Amino acid sequence: MLFYEPLFLFLFAPAVYLVFLAAAGRRASRMLVLLLASVVFYAWSEPVFVLVVMASVALDLLVARLVHAAPQGSAARSAWLAVGVCANLAILVYYKYAGFLVENLDALGFAQAAVPKIALPIGVSFIVFEKITYLVDVHRGVTPPARSVSLYALYVFFFPKLLAGPIIKYHDIAGQMEACPPPHADDFVAGFSRFMLGVIKKLLLADALAGGADLVFAHDASELGFVEAWAGVIFFTFQIYFDFSGYSDMAIGLARMFGFRLHENFNEPYIARSITEFWRRWHMSLTGWIREYLYFPLGGNRKGALRTHFNLWLCFLASGIWHGAAWTYVAWGAYNGLFLVLDRLFLLRALERLPGWLANLVTFLVVMVGWTIFRANSLGQAGQMLALMVQPGVVAPGDALVPSYYWLAASIAAAICVAQRAALYAEGFSWPSLALRFAPAANTLLALFFLAALAKGVADPFKPFIYFRF
Repeated sequence: MLFYEPLFLFLFAPAVYLVFLAAAGRRASRMLVLLLASVVFYAWSEPVFVLVVMASVALDLLVARLVHAAPQGSAARSAWLAVGVCANLAILVYYKYAGFLVENLDALGFAQAAVPKIALPIGVSFIVFEKITYLVDVHRGVTPPARSVSLYALYVFFFPKLLAGPIIKYHDIAGQMEACPPPHADDFVAGFSRFMLGVIKKLLLADALAGGADLVFAHDASELGFVEAWAGVIFFTFQIYFDFSGYSDMAIGLARMFGFRLHENFNEPYIARSITEFWRRWHMSLTGWIREYLYFPLGGNRKGALRTHFNLWLCFLASGIWHGAAWTYVAWGAYNGLFLVLDRLFLLRALERLPGWLANLVTFLVVMVGWTIFRANSLGQAGQMLALMVQPGVVAPGDALVPSYYWLAASIAAAICVAQRAALYAEGFSWPSLALRFAPAANTLLALFFLAALAKGVADPFKPFIYFRF
């Protein structure tokens, strides 16, 4: 069930909110409504895997209590944590990587087995990461075990963030879920406005750009030229931003409608002036997770420069593997890790000496090369696309491949990102303040674009969010 499907917009969401309003007088009833709605929401798309998640929730609750009961620093405490983490990772490895591992072992001659056909459950990586976060934080003493089964289950299944994040730490939201605040008109208005913005981003921009990116990357490199290669990469660069940030807007907005505050996941990443800054602005919940639950345990920057650089690179290699079971994702993670290391060695200082707009442009080009690897269907295609992108003289054979309306969508997306950059030079300026100052006009435009987005969503085939696959 997608947030912008008619089933969700006109049946599921209104029904859940009305029942939530009817239960406004009792905290336990509000929590139960959200829990049942969240389980139904996930079971609608994953009727089998939802049972796996339920079983793992029960295991998490048991392991967390055993970890908490064991003395601090004891072997038993660490052993129970290892059991819980390995059980969750086993889910991820089986569903996401089993086929990839068997295929590569076959290629190397270490195994002769049929590649298993295992359907990838929606949002499995986000679910597993959040569950591991809970167990590790109980082990560290950051949070006590969940007070009840329903509280922890609601944390895992909470439907606004269930499928593609933001990745939420249990201790950051447990208090809100335990209080389960009654609905408030201000929360509904602010939340629904944010939700509408996300729908507009997804349907009017991301989905339009997706058609152009898919068109280019579906062709063999011999059928493309310099312009077409750059077109495909530009389309995908803006598609993935407006798609994923659009989902985050919808998730944050839906949660706000029910009275919950989720952390932001994007902060205008394409205005970054270095790769280090880019990763502080892009998918911030994942970057924070990697820092706290992988980079710091590996030693962070406490064991000398060489180890720091290796830890950084390894963490982003792991980030690439987390994104998907393909060598393109591995290469993309290694590529970003390399540039984070180069930032620490010299690149960051060099970029700081450039004018802000030029450093931004250099960073944007580095990011686009990374997205080329990320989007390509294989490492071979990635290499061919990158080769075309540095050969201005190569012209595609035949008629023009890319229709003009894809360029129009890309131009609008680029203009939005340029406006984000330009806003930095206006002292005291902020987009929320501008929207508040011209609230009637801003709200009218938002509503009109939202209606246009819904009309497009009904008329065109639905395109799943990119990050549902991860």
